[in-house]
Amino acid sequence: MGEPVKVVVVDDSALIRRLLTELLNQDADIHVVASAVDAYDARDKIKATNPDVVTLDIEMPHMDGLSFLAKIMALRPMPVVMISTLTENGAAATLEALELGAVDYIPKPKMGQAELLSANSDHLCRVVKNAARAKVRQPGTAPPAKRIKPVTHLSGNIDVIAIGASTGGVEALRKIISDLPTGLPPIVITQHMPAGFTGKFAERLNNISDLTVTEALDGVCLQPGCVYVAPGNKHLVLRGKRDALTALPEDSAPISGHKPSVDVMFRSVAETVGGSGLGIILTGMGRDGAQGLLRLSENGGVTIGQDEQSSVVYGMPKAALQVGAVQKQVSLPMLAAEIVSVCQSKRL
Repeated sequence: MGEPVKVVVVDDSALIRRLLTELLNQDADIHVVASAVDAYDARDKIKATNPDVVTLDIEMPHMDGLSFLAKIMALRPMPVVMISTLTENGAAATLEALELGAVDYIPKPKMGQAELLSANSDHLCRVVKNAARAKVRQPGTAPPAKRIKPVTHLSGNIDVIAIGASTGGVEALRKIISDLPTGLPPIVITQHMPAGFTGKFAERLNNISDLTVTEALDGVCLQPGCVYVAPGNKHLVLRGKRDALTALPEDSAPISGHKPSVDVMFRSVAETVGGSGLGIILTGMGRDGAQGLLRLSENGGVTIGQDEQSSVVYGMPKAALQVGAVQKQVSLPMLAAEIVSVCQSKRL
C-alpha cells in the first residue's frame, strides 16, 4: 500500500484507545499517529497529523460522535470508521453515522470483553485500510433525484429484484429505495450487517420510501411493491415458484466470510426464478456476490453492477465484473431508473 495508513483514534475510554492503537499498529500498513479523548482533542490532533482515517466513538463527553462527524463531513471530508456498540441504540446511531458519510463501522466491546475486539483484529485492520481507499461523499453534492412515476406497465419478465451490498451500501440503498416508485416486483436485499442492525435499517428505509420495507425474519410470501431485508447473522433464500415465492432466513454457515451472504441470495434467486430475476451488486469490499450474480446471469437473468465512480469501495462490483457476471454498469444516481426500465422491458 506504499506509505502506512495514518490513523487518529478517538474514544473517551483509555482502555479502548490503547487497545485500538495496539491492534492497528500490529499491521505494518497502518500507523496510529495520535489518539484523542473527545471531539475537541480530536480536532486538534487531526489538524496536527492530517490522518488518512479517523476511528470515532459515538458516545463521548462534550460533543457526541454524530455531531462531530457532521462537522468533519461538512468542513473536512475524510474517511471515518465508527466504533459502534451492538445494541438497539448503537444500531440506530451507527446507521445515522453511515448516512452522514462514515465509511464503515466496527463493533465496540463492552467493558471486560476487550478480547472480542482483539479476536477480530484482522477485520479491524482490513476495514481501516479499505476506508483509506474509499471515496468520501461530501453532503449536498448529489443532484436532486427526479421523481419516478408509479409503474403501471410491467413486461412480466421480472419476478424478483435482488440487491446486494456491503461497505457504502447503506447510503446507496437509501438512494435507490427512496427513488423507486410503487408498482414494481418484490425486492430482496442483502446488506452486510450484524444482528440487531438490519431491523433498524429496514425501518429507516421504510420511512423514506413509497415501498413497504421489512426485515425478512420469518418465511413471508413475496408481494409486489415490498422490500425484504436479510436479517443480520442469517442468509436470505427464496423458496417456491415464480408465482408463489417465499423469503426465508437461513441459519447456515457463513459464505465468503459473510452471514448474510450476497452470494447465497443471488444463487437462490437464480435457482428459483432464473431468467426472470434482476440482480444488482453495489459498493462493498471483497468478492461476495460475484459467483452468485454469475449464476443468475448464466440462468438468463439480468445483472447490473454499480460503476466505479459512484462506489464508495469498488470491490464487490469489480469482482463481479471480472468474472463476467455484470451485463451492464450503472452509476448510483441512475440505478432506480434503470431498475424501472428493466422491469418494463427486460432490456438493458
